[in-house]
Amino acid sequence: MATPHLTLAQINALDQADFVAALGGLFEGPPWIVARAWQRRPFAGVARLHEALCAVMYAAPEAERVALLRTHPDLVGRAALAGTLGPASTAEQVAAGLDRLSPDEIAAFTGLNASYRERFGFPFVICARENRKESILSGFTARLAHPREHEIQVALTEVGKICRLRLSDLVRVDDGEERDVSISAGSDH
Repeated sequence: MATPHLTLAQINALDQADFVAALGGLFEGPPWIVARAWQRRPFAGVARLHEALCAVMYAAPEAERVALLRTHPDLVGRAALAGTLGPASTAEQVAAGLDRLSPDEIAAFTGLNASYRERFGFPFVICARENRKESILSGFTARLAHPREHEIQVALTEVGKICRLRLSDLVRVDDGEERDVSISAGSDH
């Protein structure tokens, strides 16, 4: 994706407004997670920054977590088809091959998006960069069988994966700095 341009030292030195401006795009919707995570500075590594962001997300009340999920665009939804997705979401859907679908595949995504949204009250969230259309389609089918509480946790875990990849795109890791950005699992929270 993008060439990383910020170091961890630069991120740790930012005031809250600049921190939010720099990292606000790690999550869809309003940057409340990033704004709250700023208070946890300094971060010892990129993985610690990711863990702090995910900890804020998981500690939020359920209404805020579900509102976060609702900010995600539908995969192959209206915004994608109209070309009005944000740059990060567009690149992620392209990486999964969702920009090269047949009319039948688009219809399948449209139907599954509607079924999922009707069942859970938020869009299907999956880390598109770690999947391809076939695994995404099978993920819809498998996850539609989940109870809502379980599916909220699965979707939040996927948000954490998306954040991890976006963070890797944003932060330049200097020699000697930890390189692995772990994924905070929803079941631990």
